[in-house]
Amino acid sequence: MNYYKLPLTQTYCAALVSRQFVEMTRARIEGLLAAFPKLVGGSGKQHTFVETESVRYVYQPLDKLYMLLITTRASNILEDLETLRLFSRIIPEYCKNMDEADIIDNSFNLIFAFDEIVALGYREQVNLAQIRTFVEMESEEEKVYQAVRMTQEREAKQKMREKAKELQRAKQEAARKGTRQYGTGGFGSSSGGFGSSGTAIIGDTTAISPTSPETPKPSYTAHKPTGTGKALKLGSKNKDVESFVDQLKSEGETVASVSNRQTSVTKSHTPQVNAERRLATLVCSASVHIRIEEKINLTALKDGGLQNLETIGLVTLQISEEKYGRIKIQMENNDEKGVQLQHTHRHVDLQTHPNIDKELFKTQQQIALKNPTKPFPMNADIGVLKWRFQTQDEGLIPLSINCWPTDNGIGGCDVNIEYELEAVDAEFNDVVISIPIIAGSQPPVVKDCDGEYSYEPRKNALEWKMPIIDESNRSGAMEFSASGRAADFFPVTVSFVSKQLFCNIKVVDVQMVDGDLSVKHSVDSVFYTEKYQVV
Repeated sequence: MNYYKLPLTQTYCAALVSRQFVEMTRARIEGLLAAFPKLVGGSGKQHTFVETESVRYVYQPLDKLYMLLITTRASNILEDLETLRLFSRIIPEYCKNMDEADIIDNSFNLIFAFDEIVALGYREQVNLAQIRTFVEMESEEEKVYQAVRMTQEREAKQKMREKAKELQRAKQEAARKGTRQYGTGGFGSSSGGFGSSGTAIIGDTTAISPTSPETPKPSYTAHKPTGTGKALKLGSKNKDVESFVDQLKSEGETVASVSNRQTSVTKSHTPQVNAERRLATLVCSASVHIRIEEKINLTALKDGGLQNLETIGLVTLQISEEKYGRIKIQMENNDEKGVQLQHTHRHVDLQTHPNIDKELFKTQQQIALKNPTKPFPMNADIGVLKWRFQTQDEGLIPLSINCWPTDNGIGGCDVNIEYELEAVDAEFNDVVISIPIIAGSQPPVVKDCDGEYSYEPRKNALEWKMPIIDESNRSGAMEFSASGRAADFFPVTVSFVSKQLFCNIKVVDVQMVDGDLSVKHSVDSVFYTEKYQVV
C-alpha cells in the first residue's frame, strides 16, 4: 500500500509537505499530483475520495489546503479514511495558523509525526497521544552514547597532549646530544647559557645543564583506544559506559542501569511485580510499617455467569525500632459482602500466625503476641494475618467484561467489547484488557475506542488500556474488526492495581501493649489481579 500525503492549495495546487513510503519515480508522483485537481472538480463537491484505473485519492479539505493520501485501489477504504483522519489531526498539533508559511516552518515535525503513523507502507497502531510522546521523547541510550563519545574525545585529546610532550622531550634530548657532540668541552662547560638557549628554541623555559647526568629517553607505548565503535551496545561490559553513567547520575541525570532496564522489560507485564513496585513507592515507612496485600483470581464465562472468584489477603508487619517491639494492632471490618474476621462465614478461611493470640483476635479483632512480654522480631516482614474469600456470586464481580464477536461474512469478526465498573466507589489503576488475535493475521482495525489501545504482534493480542477506571468513567467500549472466529477472541485477560482492598478490612490503630499508648505507624494497601479472565 502506498501512502502519500501532501497539503495542496486550491489556487495553484503546489505540494507543501509530502512523504513517500514505497518506491516511486519522480515522474510518476508528479503525474499523480497533476491529475488530482482535475479529478476533484468544483469546491461544492462533498466526496472524500476519487478513483482512477490504478490509484485512489483520499482527501480532506483543511481551510485553504488539502490533506491528500494516495493508495492503490486494492487497499481498505475504511482503513484509508481512518489513516487520513489521523494525519489531519496531526496538522493542528504543530501548525496553529494552518497556512502555507506555518506548514513549511513545521515541515520536519510533520514528517517525523507522519513516520510514526506509517512504516513501509503499512499503518501503525498508534494514536495521537502516542505519536506526540514518540516525537518528543528523549533517548536514554543516546545520552549514554554522547557521554561515552565525549569521554573518548577527552581521552584522545589527553593522549595528543602526552604525545606532544613526548615529542618535545625527544627534541630536547636530541638538541642536548647534538650540543655535546659538536661543541668543545671548555665552551660547553663554561657557557651553560648556550646550552640553555639552545633548548629554549623548542619551548623549554627550564635551563638544562650540559654537565648534568643524561636523562634517559622516556619510551612511548601506544595505548589501544578503549572505544569499540559500538557505543550503543549497552549490554557489553564497557567500563567507560559504567563510569560515565555514574557521572551522569552525579550531574543530576536519571539513568537506569542495563540490568534494571532488562528486568523491567521482562517483568513489566507481571501484575504482582507491578503491584509490589507500586506498593514500594506509596508511603515512606514509619518505624512501625504494616502492609496489606490482596490478590484476586477470577474466571467469568463469556455467556454470563461466574465460574470462580477468589481473593487471598495477607497482612505483614515490619518494626525497625526496638522500643516499639511490644505492640498490638487494632483491625476493623467494614465489608458488606459478608466477609468476617471471625471463622463464622462459610466462604472465608482466615488464619493468624501461630504466635498470635487467636482468642484476643476473635473477641476484640486485635493482633498481638500470645506472650505479651515478648517483642516482635526487628527489621523483618512478619506475616501476622491472612484470609481467603471464595464465592460464585456474580454480583460481587468488581469489573465486568462483555465481549461480543459477530461474524462479518468475510472470514473475520466485528468485535464489540465493553467494561462496567460494578464495585461501588472503586478505583482501578493501570487497567489493561487484552484480547487475543490470531497469530500471523492482519492487524485488527479499531473503529472506536474509549481510552487507548495498541496491537502487540509478539503477544498476538490487542491491548485496551485505561490509566484509571473510577466513578467518572464507570463504563467504556471498544469496537474493532479482525480475522478469526468468535471463539478465537477468548480468553479475555484483565489486569489492574488498586489501593482499595476487595475485602474492606483495614488497620484502625497501633498501640503499645502496656498503657494502650498509640504508636505512629504507616500502612500500605494494594489490591491486584493474579488471574482475571473471561473464558
